[in-house]
Amino acid sequence: MTDDPTAGAGLGPGFDDAAAKPAEPTCPACKEIVYPGYVFCENCGHKLGDPPPDGPGESGVPPREGATIRQSSASLARRRTGAGDARPCPECGGAAIDADGYCERCGLRQPAERDHVEVGLPAAAGGDGSGADGSGALAAAGASDRGKRYSRNEDALALAAHAAGIVAVVSDGVGSSQRPDEASRAAADTGAAELAALLDAGADPEDATRTAALKAAGAVAALAASPSEAPSCTYVSAVTRGGTLTVGWVGDSRAYWLSAEEGPTADAGEEDTQPEETGPDGADPGDTEPSTGDMAELGASRQLTEDDSWAAIMVAQGALTEAEAEAHPNAHVITAWLGADAGEVRPHVATFRPAGPGTLLVCSDGLWNYFPAAADLAALLGGPGGSTPDPADGSPDGSADGGRPDPAADPLGAARALVRHALDAGGRDNITVAVIPFPAPKVPPRTHPESTEQHR
Repeated sequence: MTDDPTAGAGLGPGFDDAAAKPAEPTCPACKEIVYPGYVFCENCGHKLGDPPPDGPGESGVPPREGATIRQSSASLARRRTGAGDARPCPECGGAAIDADGYCERCGLRQPAERDHVEVGLPAAAGGDGSGADGSGALAAAGASDRGKRYSRNEDALALAAHAAGIVAVVSDGVGSSQRPDEASRAAADTGAAELAALLDAGADPEDATRTAALKAAGAVAALAASPSEAPSCTYVSAVTRGGTLTVGWVGDSRAYWLSAEEGPTADAGEEDTQPEETGPDGADPGDTEPSTGDMAELGASRQLTEDDSWAAIMVAQGALTEAEAEAHPNAHVITAWLGADAGEVRPHVATFRPAGPGTLLVCSDGLWNYFPAAADLAALLGGPGGSTPDPADGSPDGSADGGRPDPAADPLGAARALVRHALDAGGRDNITVAVIPFPAPKVPPRTHPESTEQHR
């Protein structure tokens, strides 16, 4: 993530770039400075004697092939305990890998399982019940990829089932902070687990969303070694319950509604696009569907969240148009985040009632930077009767011919397709998406949320 809550400036007046010292040698893949005698780039692991990786308009680090995992509750438990089988170095076959992930024999930075991960929640009885290994029906799915520019994935994703629906949390580590990958992992895992537990206990979805976001904020703040070394991240959550959707967010990770029905798409800049934030809806804790209250009804595809960012503030104040704000260097400076240096965390919460079927999409800015409008995202996906990719086709989204998977029939294929589109568009940031078809089949409650995070 490139978001920086303390954005800087250039060298300023009086500096002559032409008089600067000669450029240091750089890695042909990621352009980081390298030093004489080094065999591999310390930043991305590229072998310095090799040519730069191919890519349309990019010389960044390519996504790792063969690193995809689909986690279960058991694999999440192994991640938490640090258990797992060590793999030999793919360059030299050495088995000695140091604590920082480098081979002690040849120096290659090892591929991390977090570079590209996939996760799915199995549908309950009525599907084949085979779980999240891609062979059975899925009620929801997600994918996260390192992208082409950065050496590690600082996004995190968690999916979980509760008694009456699904929970998804996406978190994007703030790249200017310390250990942003740890911040996003703590936020996603904590938020999803807390949300599922509260909803299972009968809590109102909006109350549960606020409480879980604050619990996640506390988990991230606890990572700080000192006030000046505070890991930080953005946070967005989504809950399905009965006939409603509840979203909560801090920062600029987003949630979208993508309607399955054709029709005009709402402009994200119109006044009625964002709902009024509502309080508890007064539903009986035992109800599986809360009362509508003042919930906004969802028809056409639209963005459900509003960024905590400099650009959003400028547009809201009428100081700049949306295009002018997005073109400004400060556009993606966030104004709220989770972390020990965040001050008082005040999650935004809103609830919606879809008027028809569609897809709840939760994502980091690695996706929406390229496709910010809900209509653009909806156009990347199919509907009933659309193609359902076969992973055996060989492309990461399983669609060698560019087919558009139907999220309702293949949420994992839809998540893969969206990640692939972001990579093809440039892949300059980590990319994370969660796809939740709505209405969704029931899923069996789980002891732990499904998470995309796992140690090497």
